[in-house]
Amino acid sequence: MKRDTKQVSATSAATRKLRCAVYTRKSSEEGLDMEFNSLDAQREACEAFIASQRAEGWVLVHDRYDDGGISGGTLERPALKRLIADIEGGLIDVVVVYKIDRLSRSLIDFTKLVEVFDAHSVTFVSVTQSFNTTTSMGRLTLNILLSFAQFEREVIGERIRDKVEASRKRGIWMGGFVPLGYDVRDRKLLVNDAEAVQVRRIFQGFAELESCMKLVHALRAEGATTKRGKPLNKNDVYRILTNRVFLGEAVHKGNSYPGEHDAIITQAQWDAVQAILKINPRIRINRSRNTTAPLLRGLIFDSDGNAMSPSHSRGRSGKRYRYYVSQALLKGPVTERPAIARLPAGQIEAAVTDQVRALLRQPEMLVGTWRAARGMAPEVTEQEVRLAMERIEPLWDELFPAERTRIVRLLVERVDVRAEGAAVRLRLDGLGGLVRDLTAQGVAA
Repeated sequence: MKRDTKQVSATSAATRKLRCAVYTRKSSEEGLDMEFNSLDAQREACEAFIASQRAEGWVLVHDRYDDGGISGGTLERPALKRLIADIEGGLIDVVVVYKIDRLSRSLIDFTKLVEVFDAHSVTFVSVTQSFNTTTSMGRLTLNILLSFAQFEREVIGERIRDKVEASRKRGIWMGGFVPLGYDVRDRKLLVNDAEAVQVRRIFQGFAELESCMKLVHALRAEGATTKRGKPLNKNDVYRILTNRVFLGEAVHKGNSYPGEHDAIITQAQWDAVQAILKINPRIRINRSRNTTAPLLRGLIFDSDGNAMSPSHSRGRSGKRYRYYVSQALLKGPVTERPAIARLPAGQIEAAVTDQVRALLRQPEMLVGTWRAARGMAPEVTEQEVRLAMERIEPLWDELFPAERTRIVRLLVERVDVRAEGAAVRLRLDGLGGLVRDLTAQGVAA
């Protein structure tokens, strides 16, 4: 009887239950939506192997550890993290995989996993590569197999990188985030005309303002957005200003090649912006603080009624000369040029400012201004309007350039340039708004 008892005891020890967890992985998401996919095939083979070891006490755990669409080159995998947590919690005795590279393709990462297995007395089994990690020969075999798995992964990576480089040298679009100004069709970049206008506006605006923050404020006021519909910020603008794709080029590892797509900006526009970007940011900030946006942008028209746009050029010394140029001249050859096609910006802006200040001093402006102010603030009296208008003049020279620009743009509706001079049309509602602001601040008190 004693011998029988020992035999039963030995048999129980030999067949103690070993809780087996199956881990499966697939690098790509392709085919995962199928009824029977690669993960299912791996799991089926592993479960069959566990069933064949039932006599040894192997029992499949109910939890599934499946990572679909995740590379084996990282340990940041949800199912793998759960598996490690359960191992550390003493819930698993054996980890079963279809092949070693399903668990990891990195020798360093696999070494870390084996250390975890050893620390918790967990056995690792590969169904298609039979070995035992508890023996020195098994560890040697494992390291050799892992070395080949890592070598295979690196070779695949090199092939992909070489293909991308060769394609970029041919100017082919290789995917990624689609830049503003383009759409993708049949794996090619095509110009989006509406967005291309915005890209050109950004390059032109930076060349004029030489300040990214000023440009961002102007763009937001105009309702400009990113490709995803979010308001543009400083980083968005810098990325656009330094992206050679807008020159019609393809870039790879700092080198640029002629692209298959069309350019949105000219080489001259690109060079002008890059020259400004090379200037020390502190110098640009200090310089931009003393400058303002073009005073008469959108307000000035030539003798034929064509809008005049701000422009500039640089002399040999680097000095910047500003102009207002007729759109008729900018759009290309014309049979008859306007009488005045180009004006020095400083002169015309000073002339308009002087006219505005002179008009504000005229007594007949008082009545119209009072009516406009009462429409916005009925409680404003004629006396308050008179005092406010009288105080605008002495305050003028104390205002910052940006504030003077704001007031002029608030008051001026249109400037028509003629051979005999510039005709300034004021906005009475703008006068009313200015007076209301001044009286609210107590300037007229």
